[in-house]
Formats: sequence, structure tokens, C-alpha cells
Amino acid sequence: MIENQTKKAKRATQFIFLVCGLAISSWAPMVPYVKERLDINEAELGLLLLFLGLGAVIMMPITGLLSKRYGNKIVILCTTAIIALTLPLLLIISSASLMALCIFIFGASIGAIDVAMNSHGILVQNKYNRPIMSSLHGLFSLGGLFGSLGLGFLIKMGLIPQIAAISIALLLCLIVLSQFKSLFDHATEQKSQIIHKPEKQLEHSSKKLIFNRTVLFFGLLCFASFLSEGAMLDWSAVFLKDIKDIDVEFTGAGYATFSIAMASMRLMGDRLVEKLNAKTMVIGGSLLAALGLIIAIYSIWMPFVLFGFLLLGIGSANLVPLFFSEAGRIPTVPTSVSIPAITTMGYAGQLMGPAILGLIAHQFNLEVAFLFSATLMVLIAVLYFFRK
Repeated sequence: MIENQTKKAKRATQFIFLVCGLAISSWAPMVPYVKERLDINEAELGLLLLFLGLGAVIMMPITGLLSKRYGNKIVILCTTAIIALTLPLLLIISSASLMALCIFIFGASIGAIDVAMNSHGILVQNKYNRPIMSSLHGLFSLGGLFGSLGLGFLIKMGLIPQIAAISIALLLCLIVLSQFKSLFDHATEQKSQIIHKPEKQLEHSSKKLIFNRTVLFFGLLCFASFLSEGAMLDWSAVFLKDIKDIDVEFTGAGYATFSIAMASMRLMGDRLVEKLNAKTMVIGGSLLAALGLIIAIYSIWMPFVLFGFLLLGIGSANLVPLFFSEAGRIPTVPTSVSIPAITTMGYAGQLMGPAILGLIAHQFNLEVAFLFSATLMVLIAVLYFFRK
């Protein structure tokens, strides 16, 4: 029978994933405002977004050390406070240099909470002894839906963008504070880690982590998959406004459609993992995601464009949860090491990838940039097909 503490920890972890989704997706509809406020082109915006990725990638390995020393729940609490402070500033700052610094701090906080919540989720999953990561990531996607639409809705209701951002920041803090006590404490996390991975194996593996081919393999797959998510987060609103000529108030619809599809599939993902093999889900999902991007690029009718985003969400929904679950089960690598390593490589795709797409868009156009993302999804299918 599953302990009551574990059940509470699972519910609390679900809310933390929701908070992370709310925080990062609230940034999506802000991008056109930032672009207009700073009066910059696509290439300059892409370079600015690079600071978000740099903050996350630099902070992720550090988070593994902080979580190991203080526990994931402390990291989650502190990073939520920083996110709540920086989120409104993104709509206030008018200096490009200060904006780069703020985005860097925001990205570092997002990267830290992401590592901490996934590490905590893996430990909860180990105690459950059944898949739960897809449903956890489903709550992240659900947060993505509310975040992408919430800011636009509050602005449409008459709030100025800055006040709308402050309202969302306060909501993030309230949710985390309400769930803080239910998260595993540091002692419980350490005990769970030792039970599932013997200490001798952990010490041996930590020294050779950089040479672990499994870690590198899943890290590269996460990079490609997260890049597609990053394309939706940072470029879908610009794509709909500049390419498809949609009013700025409704440019969050693309990411919202993507998030609805992803959340729905992830909430069903744990059952699908138990019924279908991972290879079928990864290969079929990545190919479907690539098809969705192609439909979104070449459709001239808005419902078809959104249908493409829908397919992208359905196809890519369970790729990352599967990759994270595999990373958490590598027998000779501790979770406190494998999850930051996989997350760092993966989120380099989501948070640094948009800068690459921005450069491609400036050199060619956004359609070519999205085609590049579709090609990476096909590459996932090919690599996983030939995986031994």
C-alpha cells in the first residue's frame, strides 16, 4: 500500500509542475511586447532570448549540488520567489542590457525549479513503483495552457500588462507555499536515493558520468525534443502575428493549442506507457510532431495552422517524460546527477534553441526555422529506431 506521505508528495509535486508551466508559458505572450518595447528585429530578439537559455543551462548543474545539500523543496521555494520577482520586470524594463540580465535571472530560476521538480518527481515515482512522470509533465503542460492564455485574458479584461504579470507572480507564490510541507524533506530524499541505487554504485558512476553513453544519448534526444517546445514558447506568438497576421491579443492561441494537446496526451501517458512499448511511442510521436510543424508552416487557413500545433503537441507530449524516466533508472548514475545532466542538455534545446531559430529566421524566414525544428523531430525517430 502506498504511504499517505507519498500520496501527499505526489499531489504537491503535481502542483509544482503546474507552477513551472504557468511561469514559463506566461513569458510566451510577453515576447511580442518585449520585441516592440525594445524595437528589435528577429535576430536581435533571438540573441536576447539566448540569455534565458544561458541562465538555465548554467544553473542546472549547480541545482544538482544545491538539491543534494539542501533538498529539492528548499530549491523549489527559493527559485519560485525569484521567478515571482523577475516576471513583472520583463514588462517594465526598456533597456536591452537590463532586459538581458533580467531574462538571464528568470531563465536561471526556471532551470533550477525544473531540475528540482523532476528530481523530486523521479523519487516519488520510485516510491510508487509505477509510471507517473507523464502525468506530472501533463500538469506542466496544463500550466502552459493557463499561463499562455491567462496573461492575455487579464490584459483583455482591462489590466495593464505589468499588473497582470504581478497577479500571476502572486499566484505562483501562493500555490508553492500551500504545497511546501507536503514535499519530501531532505532526509527522506536521501533515504529514497540509497534504497533505489546502492551507494557503492552511485560513487562509482558519478566519477564516470561524462563518459556514460546512455546519459549522452537521452540528453541529445531531449535537446531535439525541447527545441520544438522552445520554438512554440518563444516563436509561436511572433509566427502568428508576423507570418499569419493575427491580432497580438490572440497570438497566445498557438501555444495554448499546443499545450492543450500536450497536457491531454501526458495525462493519459502513464497508461499508454504501460500498454505500449516506449519505442513505438517515441518513433510515432516524433514523426507526428514533425508532420504537425509542416502543416502549421504551409497552411494559410488559421484552423489548419492550429491543427498543426495540435499534432505537434500530441506527438511530442510523452517524449520528454519517457527520456526523464529512463535517466532516472540508469542503475549506476544517481538521480541527483543524471537528472541535472539530462535536464541541462535537454533544456539547452528549449532555452538556447530559440536563439538558433531566431538567427535562421533572420537569415531566411520563420518558416525555414520551423522546418529545421521538424527535421530534428525526424532525427529523434531515426536515432531511437536504431537504438540497441
